[in-house]
Amino acid sequence: MDEWQAGTKLVHSGIRRSQYGEMSEALFLTQGYVYATAEAAEARFEALGEDEFIYSRYANPTTRMFEERLAAVEGTQDAFATASGMAAVHGVLVSVLKAGDHVVAARALFGSCLIVLDMFRRFGVEVTLVDGRDLDAWRAAVRPGTRAVFFESVSNPTLEVIDIKAVAEIAHAAGALVIVDNVFATPVGSRATEMGADLVIYSATKHIDGGGRVLGGVICGSADLIRGTVEPCLKHLGPSISPFNAWVMLKGMETLALRVRAMTASAQALAQAVEGHPALARTIYPGLASHPQHALALEQMRHGGTIVALDLAGGKAAAFRFLNALRVFTLSNNLGDAKSIATHPATTTHQRLPADQKVTLGITPGLVRLSLGIEDAADIVADVTRALDMI
Repeated sequence: MDEWQAGTKLVHSGIRRSQYGEMSEALFLTQGYVYATAEAAEARFEALGEDEFIYSRYANPTTRMFEERLAAVEGTQDAFATASGMAAVHGVLVSVLKAGDHVVAARALFGSCLIVLDMFRRFGVEVTLVDGRDLDAWRAAVRPGTRAVFFESVSNPTLEVIDIKAVAEIAHAAGALVIVDNVFATPVGSRATEMGADLVIYSATKHIDGGGRVLGGVICGSADLIRGTVEPCLKHLGPSISPFNAWVMLKGMETLALRVRAMTASAQALAQAVEGHPALARTIYPGLASHPQHALALEQMRHGGTIVALDLAGGKAAAFRFLNALRVFTLSNNLGDAKSIATHPATTTHQRLPADQKVTLGITPGLVRLSLGIEDAADIVADVTRALDMI
């Protein structure tokens, strides 16, 4: 199985069949588990076997299938599933940080991630934010005793690409853990672990589910970090994923590679079609040669991604006219769905960021984030081009 390609692992990894020999993964919708004798209960609590469970807040057979499948695709030894992507972000940080620790993070992060880091400041953790693209800034900020570095491999929503290998070398030289939010890269073609990430986080709500149905998150890493650091903390804090949600994720993973390939092909076609349109101040897509980190993006994730950002020259008014003119795209704040989705970050996902911080991050009033779905690429391109022409 280790020699299989990602698409095959996404279908077959981690399967646990019951005595009934079911074809589809079984949904174990249970809170607890029973024991034949009091002695058997005592023995299980003393030392869990590889395929034994005591409480679904700790572990569950369906959840375990999801964790093992994601770990196989990501190329890590293990994984721990959570109730949402932000539960994964908070969970990994609370597992590795304590009062007095120092963490260095890229300043271009999802708004909720910035809020979580600010909460850690209240509990005595020192947080330094840097321009994630600037390796000299990382070198200046990381110091002996820095506990962790944290960044999105591709930032939301302005698609800055961080050099995982270079930042990991800087962090590891200081003894710091490397924590990478890899949502925009997706597990398809990911090289985050290979390039030095110690812990890789996904919001499974996005591409992994892919149908806008359920929430979920996952933390991938070595067996020592997942079972020795993450699990002992999170099994007591309780951000566990529902077995039903884990089952939905398992079914979503069967088509993940197909969907991501279709999405990235459409994103590439769209970015090339609209680049230079007079209504646009910028077309941002890592798959374009004009993107500052184009070569790095292809090296790290083997594709340009499923997200295209367009900066409308006419500001917010033009952005709203554009959004309201779209027909194939759905207006929503999610991404990674089978349906193409359009978002105005400045007034939705990043609305509460201070104005000066939006300016620093490049979240302009005209910026629109487009998450490409699996509709026909020609329809997607025609829809966006028509809406731009109407401005």
